Amino acid sequence: MRVFKSLLLLFLVPVVRGSMIQLKNGGYEDIVIAINPELSEDHNIIRNIQDMVKEASTYLFNATKQRFFFKAVKIIIPLHWLPKPEYLSVKTESYDKADVIVANPFLKYGDDPYTLQYGGCGEKGRYIHFTPNFLLNDNLYNIYGSRGTKVFVHEWAHLRWGVFDEYNNDAPFYVSVNSGNASVEATRCSADVTGKYILQSCTGKSCMTRECKYDQQTKLYEAGCKFIPNKTQFSPASIMYMQSLPSVVEFCDQSTHNENAT
Repeated sequence: MRVFKSLLLLFLVPVVRGSMIQLKNGGYEDIVIAINPELSEDHNIIRNIQDMVKEASTYLFNATKQRFFFKAVKIIIPLHWLPKPEYLSVKTESYDKADVIVANPFLKYGDDPYTLQYGGCGEKGRYIHFTPNFLLNDNLYNIYGSRGTKVFVHEWAHLRWGVFDEYNNDAPFYVSVNSGNASVEATRCSADVTGKYILQSCTGKSCMTRECKYDQQTKLYEAGCKFIPNKTQFSPASIMYMQSLPSVVEFCDQSTHNENAT
């Protein structure tokens, strides 16, 4: 896979309408990743973007049963960064129409990677947002997983295919009936992801955790209950539920989709 870099020259950029991504023989081309013009120069950002895309290409190829990969990506670099011989002038690319932006965080998200999605399921997103700290701080691996093999592919599914996360903060639990026996389960895909149901309560700086209690009125767990996945898992799905789990290498499909979950 080749990663192309280009220098942002604002006075040469015409108006561009929408993404220019093309899919040719399974390879995504003309993906534009743009660094915000206000960011200070740091070539580690460029290097880590390149590494992220290379890792993500292999991961996407395997996760989609060898159907898709990343073939060509362009990185738009701020004009005030020092020029280099390998930089090229932009043609029709621009920061405002980029597929992925690298910019300082919005207060709502902090360093959380996210994809701006206006439409419903199946409708493409507007852009993916990574912060400089996310790209530079390796300590965030424990929270999000690998940038390329986990996070970028997760966000790409939001952006390109209009897929949503496979958890539900509004309805975190549901009643599952298997073999005539009812049980409360966390909303997730797949249901093979194991874990514990924990409630944390804090007084000042002191916090305590305990197992969640069953609520007779709602027939679910009590308010504030959280599902905490076990560190050791064997389920390969799903990238859209908790991609940071080491065992996760697949999207949910018909064989692993949890139809009972909300």
